[in-house]
Amino acid sequence: MEPLYFVMAIMGCGDAGAACEQARVEPVRYRTALECQAAMPDVLARNSDLSFPEITGACQQQGLRMAKAETRPRG
Repeated sequence: MEPLYFVMAIMGCGDAGAACEQARVEPVRYRTALECQAAMPDVLARNSDLSFPEITGACQQQGLRMAKAETRPRG
C-alpha cells in the first residue's frame, strides 16, 4: 500500500485569481503539507514560464489513507 504524501499542483489563473486551472503538477513528493507549503516560493519561481496573468500553487494529498476501524461490542 502506498503511503500518504503531498504534491504541488501549479495553477494558472486569470486576473485577480479568476478562473484558475491546473497547469502542471510538480514531480516532487512531500511528506507533509508544511513541507509542501514551504517549497512553494521556489516551485512557483521555477514555473514562471506559464502564460497566465497569475500563477499559484496548491498542495494536494495523494496516496491511500486507511480508516480506523472501531470495534463495537456485540449484543
